[in-house]
Amino acid sequence: MKDLLDVHMHTLASGHAYNTIREMIAAGSKKGLALVGIADHAPAMPGSTHRFYFENLRIFDREVYGKEAGVELLMGVELNILNTTGKVDLEEKALRSVDYAIASLHDPCINPGTELDNTTAIMSAMWIPQVKIIGHPDNPRFPVDFDKIAKAAKERHVLLECNNSSYRPGGSRSGSRDLAKKMLQACKKYGTHVIMGSDAHIDLDVGNHALSEEVIREADFPEELVINSSPEKFKEWIRA
Repeated sequence: MKDLLDVHMHTLASGHAYNTIREMIAAGSKKGLALVGIADHAPAMPGSTHRFYFENLRIFDREVYGKEAGVELLMGVELNILNTTGKVDLEEKALRSVDYAIASLHDPCINPGTELDNTTAIMSAMWIPQVKIIGHPDNPRFPVDFDKIAKAAKERHVLLECNNSSYRPGGSRSGSRDLAKKMLQACKKYGTHVIMGSDAHIDLDVGNHALSEEVIREADFPEELVINSSPEKFKEWIRA
């Protein structure tokens, strides 16, 4: 599978990751990626950084830092969905400074609800213009209606993530792999695009999508619906 981009990775700013921005970019270049995206955790995640960090991303020269490593660079954020109305933990001023946003349900930031609650929360977050990706929607702690999620993602031009970290044996989201196959079947039904993300919190994991690729193959999911093959396609996606 052609895999040229990784836009879900975290730096020291997230509070529980271990490398700098430069180190994560360099790791992406070393892995042969053409596009790298930094998406640090938004402020509601315990230990993460202040909203000023994201508001100040407007000064960050993506072109210069990317050229240093021979990759294209985008600066995003992983937002925390806070309730069933889709409220997230950054306001419009900060969101204007990021290139894209991932929106995710994390149990330090929201209590897992019913399937209806979780589904409603994710679908509501899809209305935020900067939200281009739903992070790890196959998390067993937050059961959702994949049919509704996939249909809404198709209609609202949002990618659903196959999160490599979630599928790691002994990881914190045990059971995600089986749920991912159900999610992918729903995506196949509606023609919904997905994206593979490493969710790297250390440089060695940047660009690691091996488990996500396995899941996609096992689900017999069409490669043309996996956006990682083309940085241009991803950039067009987030501009749309």
